[in-house]
Amino acid sequence: MKSKKILIIGLVWPEPDSSAAGTRIIQLIKLLLSENHQLIFASAAGKGPHSFDLTSLEVTEKAIILNNSSFDTFLQEINPDVVIYDRFVTEEQYGWRIAEHCPDAITILDTEDLHGLRKARQKAHKHKEEFNPEAVFSDSVTIREISAILRCDLSLIISETEMQLLLQDFRIDPSLLCYLPFLEEIVRPADILQWKKYQDREGFMFIGNFLHEPNWNTVQILKTRIWPVLSKILPGVGMHIYGAYCSQKVTQLHNEKERFYVHGRADDSLGAISKHRILLAPILFGAGLKGKLIHAMQTGTPSVTTTIGAEGMYGDLPWNGFITDDFEDFSQFAAQLYTNQELWTQCRNNGVAIINERFEKTKSSKTFISMLQNISANPEQHRRHNFTGTILRFQTMNSTKYMSLWIEQKNAADQSR
Repeated sequence: MKSKKILIIGLVWPEPDSSAAGTRIIQLIKLLLSENHQLIFASAAGKGPHSFDLTSLEVTEKAIILNNSSFDTFLQEINPDVVIYDRFVTEEQYGWRIAEHCPDAITILDTEDLHGLRKARQKAHKHKEEFNPEAVFSDSVTIREISAILRCDLSLIISETEMQLLLQDFRIDPSLLCYLPFLEEIVRPADILQWKKYQDREGFMFIGNFLHEPNWNTVQILKTRIWPVLSKILPGVGMHIYGAYCSQKVTQLHNEKERFYVHGRADDSLGAISKHRILLAPILFGAGLKGKLIHAMQTGTPSVTTTIGAEGMYGDLPWNGFITDDFEDFSQFAAQLYTNQELWTQCRNNGVAIINERFEKTKSSKTFISMLQNISANPEQHRRHNFTGTILRFQTMNSTKYMSLWIEQKNAADQSR
């Protein structure tokens, strides 16, 4: 495919050591660079100390101002061939400007996960109700998210479960969706030899970005439901918690007498996982794929998780540990896996098979590159096939446009006072 100028608009600057979302966007960037495309990453967010240096990949960085016409000038200057939004709210904010100033640009939405599904599950958990899949249809976030998918030329879906939901329940046209999970390197025998052995590892661990509500909830479950039982079964063993943006509500759970250790941010997430024998992830709500469980497999670390935690990850393959939604079983399985070296080794090998058979990067990346090439070759025909998207762009973008212009004028008026 001919080299293209690709603009990626991010809600935030990528932090791959802080979240799976950060890892995901860096993987996508590297894939596009391998196809010799020219990449520009723009965001209205401020860069933080842990933001990835995209210039090290020869990606142009551009700080932009939200709801400001200076972005229009920027678009006219670079005139991108392709625009990628890193989540649906980014498309909502900038889509009308792209449609107005770069109408020929191919638009791609990287959903990361289905936010509406995650929110509906979280709401059911909050109200202590059994999750009803029908609730997804009535959620306002879902309506906004599906609208964004229809307005774009292509949406990247990270989970097979979410692909099935979009195709079968929401009846999205298959030509608008591309299954693109995490893009991982194959695990080779030489890599396995470098992993820490069973006897060289100690304790259980969990890792996650604590700006993400499912991670905070998971740590609460570990503290109140799992660890009180598991710590009695295995006296002397520790539970280690790592995570970016670790607020006081998380750090106050640290208790050395209970052997419950809150370490905060891990500068090397893979290194932190590989020190410990098992990753525990009793995740009760969420969506997409769980980067922490992929990282566990990449470091030869078995895991115990829930149905939601393992969703869309293992297909017909055996899990690299145990999957259960029963907390009593969860603690028993964790203890069994921790003390049985033969079982631990088998589960570690299961993780290798999952990475190599389901997430090796060339398996799904070829499909994405092919779909992008086909859309680029005849965008008019592709868009005629998605006339609903044309209607939504016309209706929704006009309303968003005037709201954005109103905000811009209000900001200018406030600054002049």
